Amino acid sequence: MVTPSRDWLAELERLDLAAYAAVAATSTPALDRSMARLSDSANYSRLSLAAAAGMALLGGPPGRRAAARGLTAIALTSTVVNLAIKPLSRRRRPDRLGHGVAVERHVSMPRSRSFPSGHTAAAFAFASAAGRQLPAASVPLRALAAAVGYSRVHTGVHYPLDVAAGAAIGIGIGRFVGA
Repeated sequence: MVTPSRDWLAELERLDLAAYAAVAATSTPALDRSMARLSDSANYSRLSLAAAAGMALLGGPPGRRAAARGLTAIALTSTVVNLAIKPLSRRRRPDRLGHGVAVERHVSMPRSRSFPSGHTAAAFAFASAAGRQLPAASVPLRALAAAVGYSRVHTGVHYPLDVAAGAAIGIGIGRFVGA
């Protein structure tokens, strides 16, 4: 007998796969290279590190506090996601070729599990913690984090729910650190 919670989870997975397949099947030649570059630029939190450097250099004491909180949030989030959550996850990375993700979109396929998106978690953690300290930076940082998350689906290395979970984790840890 299938329980209602299993039905709900199965439907959620079908929606997740359908959303991934829709993104993969949609021709977006004007976006493909920029999304791949954005996704690669987010490796090792390089975009957040650059934002932190800018805030620390140009933002005075509030900018330095925001940068420090943001970097602390990245460190904590990366530790939680990569050492605690991903090893417990059994979700494999998407089959890009099977879904027809355009080769122009491809970035290196990570070897870690797919759930949750570490890039997205780190980007949202930085945006949440730094944005709490420096409110004027909050909207641009969150927009950048959302773009990083979408780029992970667009390039075929994550399912949408991996990104949503990463965003939720990052926001939660970022709020904790930023408080």
